[in-house]
Amino acid sequence: MPRPANKNQLISESQKEYAALEQFLATLTPEQFTRTGVLGEWSVKDTLAHLLEWQNMCLGWYAAGLRGENPPTPAEGYKWSQLPVLNQMIYEKYRPWALEDILTQFRASHQKVMQIVQSLSEEELFAPGRYAWARKNILAAYITSITSSHYRWARTELRKSGILKNGSRI
Repeated sequence: MPRPANKNQLISESQKEYAALEQFLATLTPEQFTRTGVLGEWSVKDTLAHLLEWQNMCLGWYAAGLRGENPPTPAEGYKWSQLPVLNQMIYEKYRPWALEDILTQFRASHQKVMQIVQSLSEEELFAPGRYAWARKNILAAYITSITSSHYRWARTELRKSGILKNGSRI
């Protein structure tokens, strides 16, 4: 799927994929949310925690950039080539969290990202190199990667896992 080329497409794709993910989640029982081994060793809850943390990281980069800072990306002490190690750290960080806390914070972080996107101009979203932490990339690419692309990835992987008892597809 092509990357959104304007603010309306960015919002529309993010909301569409979020709604599809929520529709999928609505079919799950509490036991299905916490069953391990759904996506590697991860449960559905762990997958949502992964989405939550990546949104929080991106929100942090954006906020730091507004303060004139250039935060380390993807995270302090990690290079982009170390994403598997970083993702394992995220898994371990959130593993003890309660399902309800993950769901509440994931939904809140999605809303926060969408509020920020709504408040920004086309130029703020799509001008290359506008934010030092993003280097020559556009903010919209980061937003897409933590919303629509990540939601689609999660939903696709979870569906493939066979987590649904009745095998229905969404």
